[in-house]
Amino acid sequence: MKVLLLAPRMESAGGIQRYTITLLRALKDLLLDRSVRFLALTEVPNRPSYARLTTQLKWRFCWKAVRQAVCWQPDLVICTHLALGPIGWFLAKLVRRPYWIVVHGIEAWTLLPYWRCTALRHADGVIVTSVFSREQIVKRHRIKSERILSLPGTLDETLLNVEPAKGRSYRHLSNGQPVVLTVARMVASERYKGHDVVLQALPSVVAKIPNLAYVVVGDGDDRPRLERLAKHLGLTEYVVFTGEVSESELAALYHRSEIFVLPARTVIDDRNPKGEGFGIVFLEAMAFGKPVVGPNYGAPTEFIRDGENGILVDPEDVPSVAEALVKLLADPETARAMGQAGSDCVRECFSYGSFRERLREILASG
Repeated sequence: MKVLLLAPRMESAGGIQRYTITLLRALKDLLLDRSVRFLALTEVPNRPSYARLTTQLKWRFCWKAVRQAVCWQPDLVICTHLALGPIGWFLAKLVRRPYWIVVHGIEAWTLLPYWRCTALRHADGVIVTSVFSREQIVKRHRIKSERILSLPGTLDETLLNVEPAKGRSYRHLSNGQPVVLTVARMVASERYKGHDVVLQALPSVVAKIPNLAYVVVGDGDDRPRLERLAKHLGLTEYVVFTGEVSESELAALYHRSEIFVLPARTVIDDRNPKGEGFGIVFLEAMAFGKPVVGPNYGAPTEFIRDGENGILVDPEDVPSVAEALVKLLADPETARAMGQAGSDCVRECFSYGSFRERLREILASG
């Protein structure tokens, strides 16, 4: 079996990119390297990862995809983002082969442009990463349930084996200082991730845990606003914005932190939905043995078990976020127990081996 995998931009390290990398790895493990070809949209050097793609880049990608499909004749085309669905549909018509689309979350929880909607409805398989997304696309786009394939996200174990860095990520932290960590893009279109809510909760937290450090990993066009908010709240000495970091620096910060927090809001709206389609970053934190503070509604609730491996909060209720952070910081023993439970959960249910075997079953059934 030959598979052509089409992917969005891969230079950034978001959840979609990590999922795509894992899917590519699993396909190569199952089908061998020569049976899998990978084509991703290419960034312009020095262009921000959150900037829009130019029309020229899009057409260049389409031409490369057509050439690959015609010359190589794949047995299956997989689009790892809904935006690539129309290209997959065209290629499938061109070479008379099936195509699948991976749906991650908010990109499909809304009214869709005609071509994306049509491509989604005509796809031979729609891969969903969560039960929540399955429910949304069945309800909103009338996708038949038998064409929906469940393949939840998984953790790329290579991050766990990276040698933790001892560089700039530690520069602002003192020994013994408790660290609360957030890892997420800071993009104006993704304010639902809840950086601002954590910042607003922080004054009441540092009143009880005065030597706290809140480390924010990531970058984007919304970072200046968040930095101004931290300054306005008098939090400059407590908040560290690291920008984008390397894998080794990220591993070091996960090791160094006590708690991971991302109170991402989920809002279902026909025009402007918000929320995490799965939340691989939570799995990362759990795999490193950290308790997580996450939203009480949406896809992350499928694996964050309140009081067992983390705490679920109302992501729009600042006091509840503050209370969860204080509870875990003030009771390290409970926090460690939750972290261990999270690590066990990831190892048992979201390992790469589980992902690969589920993909094997899907390919066999297709």
